[in-house]
Amino acid sequence: MSGQDAMREPGEGAAAATQGMSTVVETAAGRVYGVAESPGVYAFRGIPYAASPIGELRFAPPRPHPGWAGVRDAAGSGPAVPQWPSRLESIMGARIPRWDEDGCLTVDVWVPQGESHTPRAVLLWFHGGGFTSGSGGWDWYDGGRLAALGDIIVVTANYRLGALGYLRLPGADNLGSQDQAAALRWVSENIAAFGGDRGLITVGGQSAGAFSAMALATDPDTGPAVRRVIGQSGPWGMSPQDPDEAAATTAKYLALLGIPGDGTDPLPRLRSLPVLDLVQAYARLMLETAALGRVAPPLYPVLGGAIQSAGWRDLVPAGALRGKDVLLGATGNELGAFFALNPMIRMLSDTAAARLIGDVVGESGEARYRQYLAEHPDAGPFRALTAVAGEAMFGDDLFVFGEALAAQGNPAHIYRFLREPSPDPFGLGAAHCADLPYLFGTFDSYPNSPMLGTVGARDHALAAQFGGALAAFVATGSPNGPGLESWKPWLPGPEPDVRKF
Repeated sequence: MSGQDAMREPGEGAAAATQGMSTVVETAAGRVYGVAESPGVYAFRGIPYAASPIGELRFAPPRPHPGWAGVRDAAGSGPAVPQWPSRLESIMGARIPRWDEDGCLTVDVWVPQGESHTPRAVLLWFHGGGFTSGSGGWDWYDGGRLAALGDIIVVTANYRLGALGYLRLPGADNLGSQDQAAALRWVSENIAAFGGDRGLITVGGQSAGAFSAMALATDPDTGPAVRRVIGQSGPWGMSPQDPDEAAATTAKYLALLGIPGDGTDPLPRLRSLPVLDLVQAYARLMLETAALGRVAPPLYPVLGGAIQSAGWRDLVPAGALRGKDVLLGATGNELGAFFALNPMIRMLSDTAAARLIGDVVGESGEARYRQYLAEHPDAGPFRALTAVAGEAMFGDDLFVFGEALAAQGNPAHIYRFLREPSPDPFGLGAAHCADLPYLFGTFDSYPNSPMLGTVGARDHALAAQFGGALAAFVATGSPNGPGLESWKPWLPGPEPDVRKF
C-alpha cells in the first residue's frame, strides 16, 4: 500500500454521507470518501488510477493500482509528478513545490450534488506545462465550478513529465502518454459509480494537454472511448517528436547523469538514482538545448510511439475524428507568454527578427513577417515576430482542422480568446494560458498574475460565457444553451465562423 494512502473506517464515511456532508463511492480498486464543497459539488481527490511509478515501475508503463482496504480519504489531491518549475511562472504565478513519485498518478473528480435522472457527461481534462511541469491537482484547475456550471462530471489527471515521462528508452516510450491512456481507461471503467456516462466522455486539455487530448482521440486504441474532444491552445505547429531526435536527446540526458552510452541497459541505473537527480539533470538538459525562439521542450511525445502512432495532420484528414464532436481554440497572442519577458527577443533588430522567424516558421516565415509589418506599420520587430510565430505554432492548424472536419460533414466549433489584461505593462496581450481562469472560474488562484491583471464583473460574466459554452459542449456536443451567446460551427466559406471571447 502506498505511503500516500489514507483510510477511514467504512462506517465513518457512510454515516457522514447520510447527513449530506460527504459520500462514499465504490471504485474497482476500493471505496473512496469524498467531501461536499461549494458550489454544490462533491469532490473526490487524489484517487490512484495506476500504481505508483517507483522502484521497478519507474520508467515502466503504468500498472493497475493494487487497491486498498477500507475507505480511502479522497479529501485532498495527491502530490504532483516530480518536476522543475514552469517557465511560465513569471506570467501565471509561482507554485509551492509539493511533488513525490509515490502516489503521483491520481485523478481528481468533481460531481454535482443535485440529482440527475440520467448519467452525466464527463470531461477528462489534462493540464499543460510543455510536458515538463504542472499538476491536475493544482487549484488553477479546480473543476468544481465547471462541474456545477454545466451539470457535468469533471476529472483532472496527473501524468509523468520530463525525463520521467518522455525519455526514448527500449520498451518505455511516451510513458506520460501511456499514463493519460490509463487515466482514460480508469474513467471509462469507474465513472458510472460516480453517476457518469462512459459513452459521453470528452477528453480535453490546454497546450500540452490539448496535444495529448488530440492524440487520445485519434489513436486507434484509445479513440473508441472518446465521444468529444476539446483542444485549448494546442501547439499544433509542433509535430510529434522525431524518433531519432528523441534518441539523441535521451543520449545527452544520460550523459549528464554519467550513464555510459555503450549499449548497456540504462534502466537499472536510472531506477537507482534519487529522483531529484533525474529532475535536476532534465533542468540542465533544458538549458543545453535551449535556443532563441524555441517553444518545444527537449522531450515530448515521439512519433510512432505509444498513443502517437501518427501525426494529426495525417490522421484528421483521414477521418480519425469522424463521429466525434470537436471544439478547438487559441488565444489572441499565444507567444506573448513566452516572448514578452525575454529581453533578447524584445531587443531584436528587424533583420535579426526576420532571420529568426524563418528559423521558427520555415521558408514562409520572413514573407509572413513582412506582410504583418505592412499591415501593422507601428508593430515593430518584437510584436511582428510574436504574432507570426504564434499563429504558426497555435493558429494555422485551426484552419486546417476546421476545413478538414467541415469537408467530412463533422464541423468543429472554433474560438479565439481575446481578453487582454489591464494593466498590461509587459505587452502580454491575450497570452497563452489566459483562458484558463475563465474556464475553471478560479480567478483567486492567480494572485498578482500579469496575464490576468485586474478582475472585475465583466470577467466573471466572461467566465460564465466561456466556461458555460465549453461545459455545454461536454454535455450536449454543442456550446450553445440557455443564457449563452450563439456559437456557430465552422462551415466552408470565405469567412468561417470563429467565436470570439
